[in-house]
Amino acid sequence: MDPMRLFSFLLVISWSVNIIDASLGDADPNYRRCISQCQETGCIGPKCFPPCTFSSDGELVGRPWYTQEPLYLQWKKWDCQSDCRYHCMLDREKEKELLNIGPVKYHGKWPFKRIYGMQEPASVAFSALNLAMHFHGWVSFFILLYYKLPLKDGKKAYYEYAGLWHFYALLSLNSWFWSAVFHSRDVDLTEKLDYSSAVVLLGYSLILSILRSFNVRDEATRVMVSAPLIAFVVTHAMYLNFYKLDYGWNMIICVAMAVTQLTIWAVWAGFSHHPSRWKLWLVVIAGGLAMLLEIYDFPPYEGLLDAHALWHATTIPLTYIWWSFIRDDAKFRTTKFLNKAK
Repeated sequence: MDPMRLFSFLLVISWSVNIIDASLGDADPNYRRCISQCQETGCIGPKCFPPCTFSSDGELVGRPWYTQEPLYLQWKKWDCQSDCRYHCMLDREKEKELLNIGPVKYHGKWPFKRIYGMQEPASVAFSALNLAMHFHGWVSFFILLYYKLPLKDGKKAYYEYAGLWHFYALLSLNSWFWSAVFHSRDVDLTEKLDYSSAVVLLGYSLILSILRSFNVRDEATRVMVSAPLIAFVVTHAMYLNFYKLDYGWNMIICVAMAVTQLTIWAVWAGFSHHPSRWKLWLVVIAGGLAMLLEIYDFPPYEGLLDAHALWHATTIPLTYIWWSFIRDDAKFRTTKFLNKAK
């Protein structure tokens, strides 16, 4: 389970049901007029944009100008439409600020200021820190298993769920990586990669919650439990990527998987008498309280720090606690096994 990524993903997809390129900002006639003028001329007043280059017959050049630049510079560039939208949005927000009118959303997003080409720089930074925290947790778990705890004769860990948590770590790293990329640049490809990686992590977390809470150690039984869920998750991910990115249906599926696994973990924590069950409770409860930041959706401070970015910040310490619970579980199971062997 990754409760932090889980809560975030559920809230993002719930917003997406209502956001289909229709917000107060992009409905503004002045904003639309600015976009139209920019895409026709490549300029907003005296400010012109290199991506909006035109041939002698007035047609937009098919190949973006920045593909002529080195690859390490290309990632900071945007296309003509994106640049027009961004600068028209900034101009409209400056005009409204002079009239003491608060910011509004454009195409489903608050008006963020780009930094080094990143669309939501604070969310990118905090997603990267979450990724780093998962990597730290995974490395510390690895060191505990293979350098601090006793090993079997074949140099294998006594902890029966070691392999499952290693794979969980890889999926978590992948999910937070694409979260950072998606917040850096929200396009169709990055959106699908972010959603798909989150769905896969959510489905695998459900499998892991079942296997650990019911103490499933037999490989054949694990396969029997996991196979139907893996098939379902893979089918759902393919549906989103190759047929239709249906936000409503995706939300139903993800909420069902989320509620199921949270219920499993909560019941298990209550009945297992695990010595570190309080860490599990802390992560679940604190993660739920942190969701208030998402519910109280406010415009980004100085165009950088919004509620979603702050939520990502709160998940960083919770990720540390979660991996601490996983390490405690490894020590608990190893000690229990060795005591039985005596």
